[in-house]
Amino acid sequence: MPEPYRVTFVCTGNICRSPIAEWVLRHHVEQEGLDVEVDSSGTGGWHVGDGADDRAVRALSAGGYHSAHSARQFEPLWFARYDLIVALDQGHLRALRSMAPDEQARSKVRLLREFDPDAGDDLDVPDPYYGADDGFDHVLGLVEAAVPGLLETIREELKERR
Repeated sequence: MPEPYRVTFVCTGNICRSPIAEWVLRHHVEQEGLDVEVDSSGTGGWHVGDGADDRAVRALSAGGYHSAHSARQFEPLWFARYDLIVALDQGHLRALRSMAPDEQARSKVRLLREFDPDAGDDLDVPDPYYGADDGFDHVLGLVEAAVPGLLETIREELKERR
């Protein structure tokens, strides 16, 4: 039996953007019955072990998603574990690519909004942490807009494995 396809989302502290993206994608892959493992992490370690920000949890709940989360920091050794590493903004993209041991690992790193055909030139998902609650709703909307394209990419890669 082939290994599951593995996706991780990466933001700064792993308490806002990446947990939102993780749980939205988890919801969709579970609904479709896809053999995909989804998780998330942060480029920094100051929130390791913390739950998701309460505002992120509320936005997910209002959107019909559930969540359970414990923040962790992305480790360079994990490049071998994942098929796709999804950065939430350009800073995360640069940080992850600089950690990558080789070109093959660097090629696994993509920006989430690359999967949204309507994203235009602004491919960053803004950090809602220092703003109001509606920033988390905005992040959820950006994630939901990118997930159909991300799912299409995952489906294609799963077909290629067969």
